[in-house]
Amino acid sequence: MKRRKRRAPNCIVQGAVPKYAPKDDSGPRGRRTHQWSRRAAPIKGRWRSRRLWKCLATVCSLLAWAGLANAAVRLDMFVGYDGVVPQGSWFPIAFEVQNDGPTFNSLIEIAPGQFGGAQNRTIQVELPTGTTKRFVVPIFAAASYNPSWNARLTDERGHLRAEASSQRLRRYNESILPLAAALTRTMPPLPELKGRQEEFRPVFARLQPAVFPDNPLSLDGLDTLYLSSERALELKANQVGTLLAWLHGGGHLIVGLEQVSHLSGSGEWLRQVLPAEPTSVTTVTDHSAIQDWLSSDRRFNGLVRENSNVTRRNRAGPNPYAQVTTEPSFEQAPMEVMECRLKDGRALIGSKAKPLAIIAERGRGQITLLPFAPELEPFRSWKNAPMFWAKMIDLPPDLLVNDRGTYYGGRPVDGIFGAMIDSEQARKLPVGWLLLLLVAYLLVIGPLDQYWLKKLNRQMLTWLTFPAYVVFFSLLIYFIGYKLRAGETEWTELHVLDVTGHGVTADLRGRSFGSIYSPVNARYNFASEEPFAVMRGEFSGNYGGGQDANRGTVEQRSAGFRANASVPVWTSQLFLSDWWRQAPAPINVTTTASEIIVDNQLDVKLTFVRLVERELDHEYIYELGEVPAQEKKTFPRRGKTTTSLDVFVQSHSSHFQQAVNARHQAFGDNTASRIRDWTNAAMAASFITTVNTPNNYENFNPPPGFDLSPLIERGDSVLLAWAADYSPTKPLNQFSATRHRKNTLLRVLVPQKP
Repeated sequence: MKRRKRRAPNCIVQGAVPKYAPKDDSGPRGRRTHQWSRRAAPIKGRWRSRRLWKCLATVCSLLAWAGLANAAVRLDMFVGYDGVVPQGSWFPIAFEVQNDGPTFNSLIEIAPGQFGGAQNRTIQVELPTGTTKRFVVPIFAAASYNPSWNARLTDERGHLRAEASSQRLRRYNESILPLAAALTRTMPPLPELKGRQEEFRPVFARLQPAVFPDNPLSLDGLDTLYLSSERALELKANQVGTLLAWLHGGGHLIVGLEQVSHLSGSGEWLRQVLPAEPTSVTTVTDHSAIQDWLSSDRRFNGLVRENSNVTRRNRAGPNPYAQVTTEPSFEQAPMEVMECRLKDGRALIGSKAKPLAIIAERGRGQITLLPFAPELEPFRSWKNAPMFWAKMIDLPPDLLVNDRGTYYGGRPVDGIFGAMIDSEQARKLPVGWLLLLLVAYLLVIGPLDQYWLKKLNRQMLTWLTFPAYVVFFSLLIYFIGYKLRAGETEWTELHVLDVTGHGVTADLRGRSFGSIYSPVNARYNFASEEPFAVMRGEFSGNYGGGQDANRGTVEQRSAGFRANASVPVWTSQLFLSDWWRQAPAPINVTTTASEIIVDNQLDVKLTFVRLVERELDHEYIYELGEVPAQEKKTFPRRGKTTTSLDVFVQSHSSHFQQAVNARHQAFGDNTASRIRDWTNAAMAASFITTVNTPNNYENFNPPPGFDLSPLIERGDSVLLAWAADYSPTKPLNQFSATRHRKNTLLRVLVPQKP
């Protein structure tokens, strides 16, 4: 019987090699390998499938965890005073962060949403699991119009966890308008100005105790605050300290008293600061004194902030308050009023025996007590209540009378101090030399090149000579720039220190102007360890498109800040640090009718000591002289040289506009942009609004609290003293400078005697 021949596998018969077969499959061993591989293939495929599914599951888990982590963090941002931001001032941005996920350390970065806004600011916050934190960051409003801010919250690894953007602002408050806020149940009304532009309509900003700032500098742009005695109980200790610092620094606090019980317990601090002691509650049927005060002279007998165009001494025209008519229903309605015993205040409305409004000075600011509740009837329904609040916050009468008007914000005073302390190493090329260099360049590449190439009969060489001319003049320009601007690293500080004493301590409010000259392109570090300190670049206002290009980052800390900024080569950049602290007064001043006593507690000599006072509706400057270090000196008034304040300011500020205009010009005279008389210039800048004229765009608009004219007008005195080679705080620069200078102008408040 014929044996049947065994067939080989199809793959071998057809000559096909499986993809999992070895290269050498000849012989029995190769066939066994084929058979083993075919049996193992499904097992290996299943193993790969399981591994793939595990990877996919892991990726999905990570994505789900990341989504939950991002969803677990909520970031809310509240800009300004209830959406109202003052231009050219510090204001608060409040944050509320809720973390329902794992604990982590977060970094919040606040960046301006427009060109020329300010430096970026950061703050580090620890976010435990299941917590909600609220905190406030001071921000400077430097944009010309329509500002916005963006916030990003990242974790330790730099992963974005949440972000927020500021909503459209209610108002970008012009400097001509006083900025008022209220901490109460119902908002005080203000007159509706139908024919007025939207940006010139006054508003009250609503503040909440939960996000009330705990940094005095955050209230820098606020002029008036109305505080209900009921809501005062909700403020924490650090918020009360901020409010009192703002009050003594120049703010106007209006307190509406509803119940005597609000002044006990957590409201004890309010009892101590009030100018009168409430005794009992009574019902008053005759409160016509409120209407009489409203219809009286339009000038509010208090302290108002001066600005560039509307000052109390040049307000003229019709009095809109005199045209307010009485309302019989309000005059006949009984009203509950607190009977008060005056402590150090005076009756603003009513009589001393029956006051309906009491006012008193508190440092550089003032407090007004309303012994009734404006939120209750009959005052709440009074038709003249909007005009009452307009006069109480000292709204300019021009805005109540004129339907249209042209108002200029004025230019900041940063340029004045920049012209003082800018480095003289950065010299400018005169315009005449620039034109001469341009004419020489045109002559060389034109007629001269054609003449000598034509004479050599080598016109084609112009393809070589023209680039040579360009290289030569480029090197010449660089050489001229090197000779004009190359120098050494320089840091100059000029401090303006306001001293406001109350009790055994004093409030020290400092403004530290610093100018750095950089010989190379570099980034420089700055720092401050003051309890409350912030830093910004130069503010140019509407004339420079906001802030200069000194970009950087400022990290706000619980005490002070850390900052860095980049400075271009051969340029001088200006920076400013605002800070506040309480400490013993560096200078104590006592005045009598016959003498002036100055007690210098510093370790440096005081030079150019002057006292500014008001006598018989005129302001004068007493030239006192010098006071040695750690000594007390008495100056008799008789025989001392006196100068009119207006004449002094006019004579030493006449060249301010020219210096500020020439300072940012690339070419020009080196002397036009310099202010070399630092002492007199800084003192004149302290009263710059005395020489301002109405509606003049060349006016200087100082920041809140900088101008001292309101203090002199209300009857206080101010001692000005110059301390050379002295700094009231540690240097801002955290880098070595070959050249370094520091000077300080001290401005000590001397309150009027009751």
